[in-house]
Amino acid sequence: MRTISFIIFVILVSGLTSCTVLQWRASDQEIKTHFKERGIASQISYFNIDSLDLKLRVQAVKQSKNAINLLFFHGSPSSLSAWNGYLEDTLLLKKANMYAVDRPGYGYSNFGNEITSIKMQARIISQLIQHLNLKNCIAVGASYGGPLVARLAVENSNIKGVVMISPAIDPKQEKKIWASRLTQWWLTRWLVPTAYRVAGDEKTVHAEELELLEDDWKKITIPVLHIHGNKDDLVPYGNTNYSKSKFSNVRIITTNNTGHEISWAKPELIKPHLITLINAISENK
Repeated sequence: MRTISFIIFVILVSGLTSCTVLQWRASDQEIKTHFKERGIASQISYFNIDSLDLKLRVQAVKQSKNAINLLFFHGSPSSLSAWNGYLEDTLLLKKANMYAVDRPGYGYSNFGNEITSIKMQARIISQLIQHLNLKNCIAVGASYGGPLVARLAVENSNIKGVVMISPAIDPKQEKKIWASRLTQWWLTRWLVPTAYRVAGDEKTVHAEELELLEDDWKKITIPVLHIHGNKDDLVPYGNTNYSKSKFSNVRIITTNNTGHEISWAKPELIKPHLITLINAISENK
């Protein structure tokens, strides 16, 4: 029995330590170089919240004439670079200013120091919106970022539209992922790459966090888009039924024969819906 346990331990050590480079983030210089090569002006800034000892990294791609602001929030594990395919899209840039944010614990926003409360994350982002003086905002969130942007609409009246992509929003359909246990067990936690530890900590309490938000979904009357692949094996497609029952102004968009990766792997399926929403909000502002 001890031999078997030792072998398993060695396999874990070998496998997980080989993934230590998988931190899902790019440096400021790497981001600037990426966008400069594409002829797009990009700005990196940091928003400090002293009371939380938090420094939030924000990337902006904008034109002064645009009146609509798109705000992008990634899932777990990930970082703001997951939205490169959107921020470098020239058609979107003609329609809106775009901001991508490293959520707390990811990228270069206090990397490794997670905030597992969705309410708290939404309040932090709301402070960022006020700091940047952003109006007419559309909040876009993928996976974990889905319920975050919905909560943001409760926190901040400058949010005029919500786009949830493959959102893990129904607490009763929250799936248990065996691998996340490695992030919680003291013997293996230190072996897991930092971004995965943060994701595991969020995942462990995600259902409970979602339950804390349920009673407030009825407060959201602005347009909500829920985009979901019908072959999603990570966040069940059944989450769309939850959105139908909770949001009064929701539109469900199904992407056929696609999985959980649509936000970053298939942006061409998402962008037309963003443009339609931008146009609608522009007409009504």
